[in-house]
Amino acid sequence: MRRQKSQPVETVDALQPHEEESDDALVRRVRAGDESAFERLFERHRARVGRVAARFFPRREAVEEIVQETFVKAYFALDTYAGAHAASFAAWLSQIAVNLCYDELRRQRRRPQHAETNITEEEAQQLGARLDRALSTESNVESDLVSRDLAAKLLARLDAEDRLVLTLLDAEGHSVAEIAELTGWSQSKVKVRAHRARAHLRRVLRKYL
Repeated sequence: MRRQKSQPVETVDALQPHEEESDDALVRRVRAGDESAFERLFERHRARVGRVAARFFPRREAVEEIVQETFVKAYFALDTYAGAHAASFAAWLSQIAVNLCYDELRRQRRRPQHAETNITEEEAQQLGARLDRALSTESNVESDLVSRDLAAKLLARLDAEDRLVLTLLDAEGHSVAEIAELTGWSQSKVKVRAHRARAHLRRVLRKYL
């Protein structure tokens, strides 16, 4: 990938030895034509983006694909990042990753359901036992289950928006405001989607009670 910019690299302030460059400083270097600066951004944030993707996709190949697509998209969109993001470059990158995950979830919903999303009889029995324990202690059943082993198979039965909001809210622990920032939705839409998603998940869980 090659960015054509008229601004020479030398115009970027020199870094003192052993001084850690900020993300915004590295972005300025990339925009000035320094390809190695983007490699440093990639190494610095690849694990963060991978953790976001892993919340939605269990297969390593799918996670790696989201990571690669996130950085490719970020690279070509650097001109839209002015270093004044509400939180940081990392938040801007997470926003790109979340939206790519959402797009992939929507594509998956249009495909035939894979066998790996089917819940086996043994898993159904385990799930029923977990539900009994959760209900007996009056815990938040939906939040509790979203963070457990069967989450991927359960959430695969929800539509993309429901799965996205439940994962960000319950599994990742983001606030409504943070989810609105990540997805570009209004806070009221996040609240409505969360309410509907939990209602949908309850309907999915009823068969195991």
